Amino acid sequence: MERSVAGFLLVAGGGFLGAVSRYGIDLASGDATGVGTFTVNVLGSFALGFLLTRATTRRTQLFVGTGALASFTTYSTFANDAVTLGTVDGGIYVLASYAVGLTAAAVGLIVGRRL
Repeated sequence: MERSVAGFLLVAGGGFLGAVSRYGIDLASGDATGVGTFTVNVLGSFALGFLLTRATTRRTQLFVGTGALASFTTYSTFANDAVTLGTVDGGIYVLASYAVGLTAAAVGLIVGRRL
């Protein structure tokens, strides 16, 4: 990992962009429990898969992967949403999130390798 002021600023700048983007998607999705979280986690999974095949510099990885995508996606809100939905609906939400998220990451890897 790049341990420098520049690396810190790249992660911080990416983190800001990822966090405000996530908040915007949460707002756009309304109050439906899990919709915004599901959306950002699937989009983030695809983007991370794509990034792994296309990022050519460590600085890009820091800004996009460690900064933007890490703050864009969320596991803690995902877990909270699953509990809030209850046993059956929460279980379906967890299964769907993992299935679609892993598929999105795989598609991101495939698309990234073909470009």
